Amino acid sequence: MSKKGMDRRQFLRSSGLSIAGAAAVGGVSMIVDPKGAWALTLETLDRHTAETLVAVSRQMYPHDAIGDVYYARVVEALDQKAAADAGLAKTLEEGVAALDRVYGIRWLDLSDGHRLKALKGMEDTGFFQTLRGTTVTTLYNDEQVWRFFGYEGSSYEFGGYINRGFNDLGWLPDIG
Repeated sequence: MSKKGMDRRQFLRSSGLSIAGAAAVGGVSMIVDPKGAWALTLETLDRHTAETLVAVSRQMYPHDAIGDVYYARVVEALDQKAAADAGLAKTLEEGVAALDRVYGIRWLDLSDGHRLKALKGMEDTGFFQTLRGTTVTTLYNDEQVWRFFGYEGSSYEFGGYINRGFNDLGWLPDIG
């Protein structure tokens, strides 16, 4: 340790342990991104279910530019709903278990092609529809995600899109 106290790395390491310890005491579990960039706080869902749901959410709505933290917010929303609804918690846990049974190994350990095939087989289930609906509303209503798509938010109060944002999306190709 330097004369000034802890360096940044030591602070982050010790504060992460403190948060995890406090969460464990309060009956809340936490999943930390392997890179340490974000953490997912859970009240109801177990670790495997939550990790699988993050990956399923990304599989359903893949965006390379968007980090897993935004998909983890979907799972946090599901976890909050599941805390108030035991039936939803059971649906999510059973849905993940069903995905894991499709090929006899964890869905997370499958190739992308097999993951997609297993997921397509569940499109008509309540599990799939619940996850689909929550992902759409949570992911695309997140104002921090909008920047990845070049969406600047509402333009009504600025005179509409003709005056703000109509022709400034850099990711759309120019049409001749």
